[in-house]
Amino acid sequence: MAAKNYARFLPEAVGSVCAQTFTDWELLVIDDGSTDDTPGAIRPYLADRRVRYVRSDALGQVRAKNLGVALSRAALVAFLDADDAWEPTKLEKQLAVFDRHPDVGVVFSRRALMDETGRPIAIKAPIEPYRGRVLPHLFTQNFVCFSSAVVRRHVLSHVGRFDPQWDLAIDYDLWLRIAKFHRFEFVDEVLVRYRTGHGNLSKRLRDRVDIAMSIMFRAETRHGLAQNVPAEVIADGYASTCQTLGFVLRGNEPAASVRWYLRALKWPARRAVSLKGVVAGALAALRGARAAGAPENARANL
Repeated sequence: MAAKNYARFLPEAVGSVCAQTFTDWELLVIDDGSTDDTPGAIRPYLADRRVRYVRSDALGQVRAKNLGVALSRAALVAFLDADDAWEPTKLEKQLAVFDRHPDVGVVFSRRALMDETGRPIAIKAPIEPYRGRVLPHLFTQNFVCFSSAVVRRHVLSHVGRFDPQWDLAIDYDLWLRIAKFHRFEFVDEVLVRYRTGHGNLSKRLRDRVDIAMSIMFRAETRHGLAQNVPAEVIADGYASTCQTLGFVLRGNEPAASVRWYLRALKWPARRAVSLKGVVAGALAALRGARAAGAPENARANL
């Protein structure tokens, strides 16, 4: 768990680990140079020897996460963002899947959404997960919730950890690299509560989409993805990612929304959807701004 200035969320996140029905775990909290009361928030939990706290000097989230992986000792590595929380049976149910499927490299689960205060948010468009060799599906849509994922350590040794080249969408890059070689499985239950709505939504989404497109291009051109994924699926992945940002921006930045839908027209996949998006964005611009769409209820590699 990498944490930076999330003292207000840490008790819920750490408490959800301590509440696991599977008890043979260790938790590494990497404090990435927090300036809030993160040390005070974690202090009550340090009486539990399974909880370890490491203070670092503003490494950045990628290196902080990699430090946590390096310092951990178990054969399985589970990820949890400091603003999310696990359901009590999460590890128990996922480890049972690993026991049944020794050839599986990653096990994840469904998620529920909550707002900054912890109140539930309805999911209007549930993301359908896939199992097995998921690379073609994953290129079109990142359906693996980071805080739900458990990965075998030898898989991380094989494909590498998080890439410091990227600041955002680092999980998506890792999943693509893993999916080229290893199978995925999932527990078809909500085992994670994912917090949303407490960041700079518009700016972060633009950055995430730009980085996601770069990750997709690198996977296609340098990691041999084109040898394993049909060309039409690759085109669909690029187009759907652009369309998602267009959808999210349509309400409060309709001109930008139109630009992203126009960008999606570069690829033949989903052109009818892109054209409809252009029209909808133009109409939104004429009507004036309104609330932005929720990215968690759209489909994208974000």
